[in-house]
Amino acid sequence: MAYRSTPTYTFSVPGFSRGVKLLILITCGVFILQWLGNAGIPPLAQIRFINWFGLNTNTFLHGALWQPFTYLFLHAGFWHLFWNMFGLWMFGVAVEEALGYSRFLRLYIISGVGGGLVDVFLHWILHAVNPLVYTIGASGAIFGILLAFGIMFPNQPVFLLLPPVSIKAKWLVLGYGVLEFFFAVNPTSDKVAHIAHLGGMLFAFLYLKSRRPNFGLRSSYDHWKRRRQQRRFEVYMSKRDRHDNSRRWMN
Repeated sequence: MAYRSTPTYTFSVPGFSRGVKLLILITCGVFILQWLGNAGIPPLAQIRFINWFGLNTNTFLHGALWQPFTYLFLHAGFWHLFWNMFGLWMFGVAVEEALGYSRFLRLYIISGVGGGLVDVFLHWILHAVNPLVYTIGASGAIFGILLAFGIMFPNQPVFLLLPPVSIKAKWLVLGYGVLEFFFAVNPTSDKVAHIAHLGGMLFAFLYLKSRRPNFGLRSSYDHWKRRRQQRRFEVYMSKRDRHDNSRRWMN
């Protein structure tokens, strides 16, 4: 006899994996240094965090090549920091468990740096360079992590707070991508770097498809090396077979 039961749903939250914990601690530590500097605490008050370490197209093109890396760890305020770190925690733990510690950190950095470079490039080709505008925040990297989560766990239900509904990860990622594209091509005054978000998703996709940070070059080399060894083995076996056949007729 078959019985029909009512499914039960449980709410659980992830722990803190090694890479996620490291990134949150570093980012929060930098934010505290920013806050102390803004409060006038010496010698931090002498450090122009945003101007030196934020990402600005003009200064980057004039030699500040570190900015696509350092802008990831700066934030404009507590809630800016909180929501980015919340997203990193909620989606990053599962991604890190799937990829491993080292690959997860590479994914995070490549997504963030790639998002920043896309933002710089488009502002440059569109002649929209503003020396007073700086991009800061980990959002490009977080969107890369989100895309990775959607690719690796497409049917995983994600419970949203607003509105309070459950949605599959693949549809959540698709929805975010469409919204970011809409806002990117229809600029508003929300002061959000939507282009960097899309760039982070793009570079995360390329990294995951390459399966290595060199975008497939190592995979191609490994494949060529295996094929070469296979051909050498086939030549060796062919020579051995001919030698065995020749001995077979000897008395």
